[in-house]
Amino acid sequence: MDKADKRKPGQLPSELPFQDPHGHGEVQGKLLEQAIGREVKGFREKLGLTIAELAKAAEMSAGMLSKIENGATSPSLASLQALGKALQVPVTAFFKSYEETRDATFVKAGQGLTIERRGTRAGHQYQLLGHSPHGPVMVEPYLITLTHKSDVFPTFQHAGQEFLYMLEGNVIYRHGDKTYDMHPGDALFFDADAPHGPDELRELPIRYLSVISYRREE
Repeated sequence: MDKADKRKPGQLPSELPFQDPHGHGEVQGKLLEQAIGREVKGFREKLGLTIAELAKAAEMSAGMLSKIENGATSPSLASLQALGKALQVPVTAFFKSYEETRDATFVKAGQGLTIERRGTRAGHQYQLLGHSPHGPVMVEPYLITLTHKSDVFPTFQHAGQEFLYMLEGNVIYRHGDKTYDMHPGDALFFDADAPHGPDELRELPIRYLSVISYRREE
């Protein structure tokens, strides 16, 4: 039997002690330690303190504080209380970034939400591939399809920035007073406040990704 095989005679692989290949518990612990470290460092730098100064105020060694800030150790509650007192923040402030909502949107192939936008009446199909309900920045990823039923459309203008990535076909795309001959694999990133949009549909069907981002208040 191979030395690497730790089975006892007659023991099946399924009877071996289970080991989590992803180390989920360990990963979660590391994420928490790193989140706490980022918050401690952020509060320290906001007050203009050095590691040595904060360590002295919290009555701990500079080496221990450095490990906490780097997420290399799990601080005790007593250490967090001492740091909170020295930084004049509640202990719960150190967990803020760890507890924030982390959004994720999963869309199966071909199941993007078809929506109405300017250009729809010209035969342009928009499929929304995800959305960001939280945070200061709004991101809207679209799969845009133009077919033989499509027509060119007056240019768009809106807040934020836009990123295009060509998947299929050939289109002359206008941004301001410039045009770009876009083929599969080509990308265009631009300020969306300038007039922009398909200027000439050269090879149909045309499919490209459009990712629009802007501050939520916009």
